[in-house]
Amino acid sequence: MQVPKVAIVILNYNGKHWLQKFLPSVVATTYTNADIIIADNASTDDSVAFLATQYPQLQIINIPTNQGFAKGYNTALQQVNADYYVLLNSDVEVTPNWVTPIIELMESNATIAVCQPKLLSYSQPHLFEHAGASGGYIDKFGYPFARGRVFETIEVDTGQFNNSIPIFWASGAAFFIKASIYKQLGGLDEYFFAHQEEIDMCWRVQLAGYKVMVCPQSIVYHVGGGTLQQGSPTKTFLNFRNNLIMLAKNLPIWQATYTISFRFLLDAIAAYRFLFSGEFSHFKAVAKAHIYFVKWLVTNKQLHKFTRVSIINLEGVLNKSIVYNYFIKKKKTFTQITQL
Repeated sequence: MQVPKVAIVILNYNGKHWLQKFLPSVVATTYTNADIIIADNASTDDSVAFLATQYPQLQIINIPTNQGFAKGYNTALQQVNADYYVLLNSDVEVTPNWVTPIIELMESNATIAVCQPKLLSYSQPHLFEHAGASGGYIDKFGYPFARGRVFETIEVDTGQFNNSIPIFWASGAAFFIKASIYKQLGGLDEYFFAHQEEIDMCWRVQLAGYKVMVCPQSIVYHVGGGTLQQGSPTKTFLNFRNNLIMLAKNLPIWQATYTISFRFLLDAIAAYRFLFSGEFSHFKAVAKAHIYFVKWLVTNKQLHKFTRVSIINLEGVLNKSIVYNYFIKKKKTFTQITQL
């Protein structure tokens, strides 16, 4: 029996140094029916020349302009034929057997559409990695967190999250999805450009009746911040703007009205924390995010169909405020916050 065809697609933008460092681990993947494809987002370094010389066996998809994470992947994956897509960041080191456990899990249940491995820190391998850890969750107000990472608190991996469970969102750093469902849902939302588009996709996956899973038997090591550094005002802008758009798209209208109103208040508090900390550029980024969200709300006429499914009826949702529990009640770890 032939194993499913898997396409491991790395979106590259001026990332020759990451390709040099981490592509050897990807090429060493032991899964027997995998294609490795580099989608180049109009790099201005010599990434493409490097690949042509050092990895002539790999397929390169040349995208004429830098289309960001979301549109870049949509453009590339239109040209890829496979049963499963793996969206893999260029700053990820994989282990040889990282693909097989996930494909076996997804093949075992037709309702599983998306899955992620366990993400550990490349520089500190005993720690979970910020961008997904051991599975993404969300609170009822739309704040994402993960098993092993809550805001800036990163836990040590002691095997406490080694069970494979349904989650709310899978990390875009190493994102497995059935190709048919990616196409069915229209791919990633290109307006997002980058940041939280994978959470939006996973939300839509659940609304369509499918599951999102984590498979910690697969392990990868992520550097993080390979494109936009953690302290970047652009990252702040995209995260705040995209999170609000995601709420407007996917919540029932009654829930969206209440939640977004409350989020504007919480975002304002976050903005003034930036201001009083001397981070004026981040204060401006939050204000800009709110302005652009309102513009999107006014001009966007093609919202997804309104859903009647409350967020609290989905997997991987904390039915309370993570902000209150983390900052006021001082609960810092995933287990402390999610326990009854």
